[in-house]
Amino acid sequence: MYSAVDHQFMSEALAEAQKAIYLSNPNPRVGCVIVKDGEVIGRGFTQRVGEAHAEVQALADAQLKGKDPIGSTVYVTLEPCNHTGKTPPCVDALIAAKPAKVIVAMSDPNPLVGGKGLERIKVAGIDVQCGLLEAEAQALNRGFISRMTKGLPWVRMKIAASLDGKTALPDGKSQWITGPLARADGHHWRAQACAIVTGVGTVKEDDPSLNVRDVVTQRQPCRIIIDSRLETPSSAKILNHLDQSPVLIVCADLDSPERREKARTFTERGIEVVVMANASGKVDLPKLFSYLAKEREMNEIHVEAGFKLNGSMLRENCVDELLLYYAPFFMGEGIGMANIPGLATLDAPKRWKVIDQSLFESDLRLRLIKH
Repeated sequence: MYSAVDHQFMSEALAEAQKAIYLSNPNPRVGCVIVKDGEVIGRGFTQRVGEAHAEVQALADAQLKGKDPIGSTVYVTLEPCNHTGKTPPCVDALIAAKPAKVIVAMSDPNPLVGGKGLERIKVAGIDVQCGLLEAEAQALNRGFISRMTKGLPWVRMKIAASLDGKTALPDGKSQWITGPLARADGHHWRAQACAIVTGVGTVKEDDPSLNVRDVVTQRQPCRIIIDSRLETPSSAKILNHLDQSPVLIVCADLDSPERREKARTFTERGIEVVVMANASGKVDLPKLFSYLAKEREMNEIHVEAGFKLNGSMLRENCVDELLLYYAPFFMGEGIGMANIPGLATLDAPKRWKVIDQSLFESDLRLRLIKH
């Protein structure tokens, strides 16, 4: 159904979509190329929220070059939108441009679109095909797909460990287990997330800033602290630079005068405090992630936490992907990756599927998703 040329140009559209990876949240990462007589006459990718989508960018690029899109083939990695949000519908711009064909990698999981964009293009007399390099397009937008289909963000947990699975010395010290290249790669994953989640234990022990520093990005993710008893120190570094990256502290209750007063001082500084408790008096993690997707429009969550919170998230089935960095040494005594119960047998452990492995100097990174 698709030629080698089609594969080539859709691959170029996917490369354009990759350029939106730090930029487009909460919108999906979309790329578009317009081809006429075997030549790419326009390229584009989704800009920041409220700015142009990929198709409009590509059409503007063609116009800037003095190229006419009439009779062209448009390759786009996601079904063009047919509804008005912060920008007009992309299908209107495409129909007005009068291409001969539109080839789409994947349909839009957004119920507001869901095939309606493709149908409108067909009704306008333009040939439409869908499904070319679909898996690659889906991999770029795991978070958006999860939010649209399940009402949950895609949660990625990052852990750096020694070969024997230790993440910190017995006294809690963990800086640094991996080398600079692996740490820079970690910032790449931070930068594409809508929010970075950590626990109050990590805040108190390591005092991290949890912002993006090692890659160039126009936006900083929100920072979220899971802090059942509101113990976050007022002087913590994570509470700085609120103008660039907001902070949300999620606690289990504000029942005491001391906690209410502390919450008030945080709020006055522009730090939001949200109460979200489960039956055990801890933060309700599944409810939190549902809230982040449905109320905050967050697609991807990046978790950098410690032994206890990692265990809670894994036990409560809140993690979709593991990002594991192994440094080439044995620690011996130390703190493990996650506080989870031991297996009684090896008959049916929960398996994870390795989807990628990469070396950063001598540090090994594995990416795994639920099998």
